[in-house]
Amino acid sequence: MNAANTSMKQSEKITQSYFAFLDKHIAEVISGEAPQFLELNQIASALFVSHAHLTATIQQTMGHHPCHFYDQKIVDAARKMLAETDKPVAEIANVLTYDPSNFSKFFKKMTGQTPGQYRSSVR
Repeated sequence: MNAANTSMKQSEKITQSYFAFLDKHIAEVISGEAPQFLELNQIASALFVSHAHLTATIQQTMGHHPCHFYDQKIVDAARKMLAETDKPVAEIANVLTYDPSNFSKFFKKMTGQTPGQYRSSVR
């Protein structure tokens, strides 16, 4: 096996590990097992790679910065809670460790809708 193949396999492994870690970590925050979302450098450490290497690898394999996918997965979790529960938006924000007003801005920036607009559109 040549160096390019080894490198590609390693980057695929890092990418898979990153996405698996995000799914588990976001579930832990929602369940209350984790008190808050980790920063990217903390995630990189947990995956035994440097922050720069993680960023470069995800950017190369997926075409976006790792934060893009992290934010997207948080929004996906918020969408699920908005669609499937009657929890107030402020409570969903708190579960996701956001200040409610910051959460609404974040959600609107990511989706083009406020959490309330999104909930109305899926009901």
